[in-house]
Amino acid sequence: MAIYIETRYASHPEDVKHYASAQLREHFLVENLFIKDQINGIYSTFDRFMAGGIYPSSKALHLDPVEQLKAAYFLERREIGIINIGSAGTISVDGTDYLLDRKEALYIGRGTNEVVFHPAKSGEALFYFNSAPAHTSYPTKKIGMQEAEKVEMGLLETSNHRVINKLIVSSIVQTCQLQMGLTELKPGSVWNTMPAHVHDRRMEVYFYFELPKDQVVCHYMGQPQETKHIWMKNQQAVISPPWSIHSGAGTSNYSFIWGMAGENLDYGDMDPAAPLTLR
Repeated sequence: MAIYIETRYASHPEDVKHYASAQLREHFLVENLFIKDQINGIYSTFDRFMAGGIYPSSKALHLDPVEQLKAAYFLERREIGIINIGSAGTISVDGTDYLLDRKEALYIGRGTNEVVFHPAKSGEALFYFNSAPAHTSYPTKKIGMQEAEKVEMGLLETSNHRVINKLIVSSIVQTCQLQMGLTELKPGSVWNTMPAHVHDRRMEVYFYFELPKDQVVCHYMGQPQETKHIWMKNQQAVISPPWSIHSGAGTSNYSFIWGMAGENLDYGDMDPAAPLTLR
């Protein structure tokens, strides 16, 4: 079977205060997402959120059901969002083909029976996905970068000049709880999501990419007065619990995909943590 999903269990913030680096990485860091001709990812018990990579190199890959779901098919009770970070590739959704260019997104709603990922005609298609439980069905929709809701934030002087591309959000596509977008840091800027925040009503997963192979990102997590850090490489993801900040600083500029699920679809629902309050 060409699909492997690992379960990651929820962690209490009081426990995480005592985690050493190895334990933080074991519980929250997601490595080796893209393996040729495989679907590889994690199932987090934080909001039953799933994140993973799909790499159809020499054959088509079917989104088959996995043990964690106890479902007849993968999207029987779930929705999924996909962003292509590689060469242009096609996804078949119940017989309809959608061609996704680099950084284009596809939302697929609950009840879709067959989803197939095809190899790119030129280069390598790399599909990053997030999935969450869904209570109803909404139509499949492709979202290009030209359709994204764009927000420019930060300054070069504070090393956080960036463009947030909101792709799968309520102002663009109807979903049950899933939200996804792609943030691009400008050259010379390294900080993301600073000032930091938490949102106890939603969890989040960050996926870092477009990072040079000899560069790294230091991802900060934990409660604002008890922060921890995880060093991350290109094309790795990190789980952010609802009680945790999610911010990072790289040794180079980079891009990252954020995905959320939880209580509401209000993108602005967050509790800020000013830089001088962090510990």
